[in-house]
Amino acid sequence: MRAINQSRLTVAAGCLTGWLLTVAPVASADQFVAYGDYEVHYNAFNSTFIEPDVAESYGLTRSKNLALINVSVLQKQADGSKQAVTANVTGSASNLIGQSEDLSFKEIREADALYYIGGLRFSGEQLMRISLEVQPDPNQSAYSIQFEQTFYPE
Repeated sequence: MRAINQSRLTVAAGCLTGWLLTVAPVASADQFVAYGDYEVHYNAFNSTFIEPDVAESYGLTRSKNLALINVSVLQKQADGSKQAVTANVTGSASNLIGQSEDLSFKEIREADALYYIGGLRFSGEQLMRISLEVQPDPNQSAYSIQFEQTFYPE
C-alpha cells in the first residue's frame, strides 16, 4: 500500500499557494522548527501533485521521479502576528547508500506569501535524508534542519 509521509504545505496565498493548500488533506503533518523569532516551515511532496498548468506558470518541473521541497520562513512580529521573510536556503539530499545531490531553491512570491522550492530526483520507492540550511538573517548563522522522507514514483 502506498502512503504519503509527513507532508503538509504551509504557504498562505495565491494561485500556486491555493493549489498547494488543497494538497493538505492528503498530507499528514505540519513540519516546522522555531528558532527565536523565526519559524522555518518545510515539507516535501511528489512533483506530480502539482497540476501541469500551475507547474508551467511557475517554471516548475513535473516528473514521476522528482520530489519538490518547500521551505518558508515566518518572523514573529511585535503584535504577535507572523510575516513571511526572505532567507538564503540551501540543502542536500542523500539516499541510503550515500549517493548525494545538492539542492537548488527557487524563490516564489505571491501576495503575502514567500517560499522556496527545490527539486530532488529519486528512483523507485526511496527513503531520502534531506538536510537544509536556512538563513533568514545574514548576520546570524544558518539554521540546520534534517529530516527523512520516503518518496514514491507516480
